[in-house]
Amino acid sequence: MKLQLTRPIAFIDLETTGINISTDRIVELAIVKVLPDGTRQVKRKLINPLMPIPAGSTEIHGISDEMVKDAPSFKQVANEVKQFIEQCDMGGYNSNRFDVPMLIEEFLRAGIEFTVEGRKLVDVQKVFHMMEQRTLTAAYKFYCQKTLESAHSAEADATATWEVLEAQVERYPQIGNTVESIVKFTGEDDIIDFARRFVKEKGLEVFNFGKHKGKPVAQVLKEEPQYYDWMMKGDFAMDTKQKLTEMLNRTLLKKA
Repeated sequence: MKLQLTRPIAFIDLETTGINISTDRIVELAIVKVLPDGTRQVKRKLINPLMPIPAGSTEIHGISDEMVKDAPSFKQVANEVKQFIEQCDMGGYNSNRFDVPMLIEEFLRAGIEFTVEGRKLVDVQKVFHMMEQRTLTAAYKFYCQKTLESAHSAEADATATWEVLEAQVERYPQIGNTVESIVKFTGEDDIIDFARRFVKEKGLEVFNFGKHKGKPVAQVLKEEPQYYDWMMKGDFAMDTKQKLTEMLNRTLLKKA
């Protein structure tokens, strides 16, 4: 069984200064866009994060301050990146928890409107962990019978992720062979914010952390409106704050 695409899907891999979505920045971006006819388009860019790259991060991905000193900032390439993935579903490895939220955060910082609404988000790691419980390098070896050369090179990782998904579709008939069926299988179709501060339970938006965990967001915003102010001033991802504001606005409209 082959993966059937009805629209392009963009496999994204980022190398960054660290893993904090709120404070870290992208230093390399690679996108492998696969079209419904199977052809591929690749975009790779080094990005100047406008902040020092920690030595520990350089040890992992090999990208130093010297390598990015003349590279464009994300803001300078944001429109180009947005246009490249326009009308695409999105895929990656651990992408729903890291790459996509980090990318969205960078778009927000650059003042560029970007939304994942209407897109399917395929996280290959989710399928893999549900089936085999291993890393990308092991996944590539297991599914593709090949050694992943240049691991932590963004383009190599993004390309390997695409090949792993194709192999997963061949191996697991139960996940289906469309982006829609895979997203439904992994249970990633109802993401509110990528930091998972909010989740949906039986169709209701609820808090997923802190003293209000499990409580409906609308209820808390009505009973304790100062909680909104606390979150907006806190060290939460911009995506989380944006979604909270959207939920507040919906709550106010209902009251009106």
